[in-house]
Amino acid sequence: MSASTQQQGEALLKVSGLNAFYGRAHILFDVALEVGRGEVVALMGRNGAGKSTTMKSIMGLLDRAQGKVEFRGSDISRAKPFQISRMGMGFVPEDRRVFADLSVMENLEVGRQPAREGAVEWTPDKLFKLFPNLGEMPDRPGGQMSGGEQQMLTVSRTLMGNPYLVLLDEPSEGVAPVIVEQMANMIMTLKREGMAILLSEQNLHFAELVSDRAYVLENGHIRYQGSMAQLAADEEVRRNYLSV
Repeated sequence: MSASTQQQGEALLKVSGLNAFYGRAHILFDVALEVGRGEVVALMGRNGAGKSTTMKSIMGLLDRAQGKVEFRGSDISRAKPFQISRMGMGFVPEDRRVFADLSVMENLEVGRQPAREGAVEWTPDKLFKLFPNLGEMPDRPGGQMSGGEQQMLTVSRTLMGNPYLVLLDEPSEGVAPVIVEQMANMIMTLKREGMAILLSEQNLHFAELVSDRAYVLENGHIRYQGSMAQLAADEEVRRNYLSV
């Protein structure tokens, strides 16, 4: 059995025929994608291509979405966000949303969920090894942290839910290069631990460092899918759908 067939057979997430709307505006058009166990998949495209909308639709955060979303073999198309979270899917939104008045440790406790069979179990100590910056400020309020530190905290809070799959929306956006490097190292660590990640990203270099496969969105349509290496080598696709 080939690796790709094996990944498909063990797909944690399967999305098919996904359409999404904001009011009367049709944003996503029959989007289909898969994420396998231990796989990092990049969802790429320019600003406004539909990347964040895709993630919010998968997570049950949009009022108007049609199509089928399966997670670990269960149809979650009509599930509420809290139900999807309890099943082991984590979501790190682009706008971070830390609790400004709560300390680092208190933010982490908000995200705590019971251990799951077959999933990595995360503790604050383990997360502080992943993000040493946070370990140096366990009592600091979230509102007194830099944007990059808040990004680390949001990821860590999500990992406290011991997810099988994490949706990461634009983790490299608007943070310092040193934080981007730590984010890349973090994603590679999670991958080694067997976690699956769907990564929304515009930064091709960042995506190339960490991703196995890629889907490219344009105006709510999937225009390309293939290995990350194929995308990096395809100048025409990059020029048509990724360049500014």
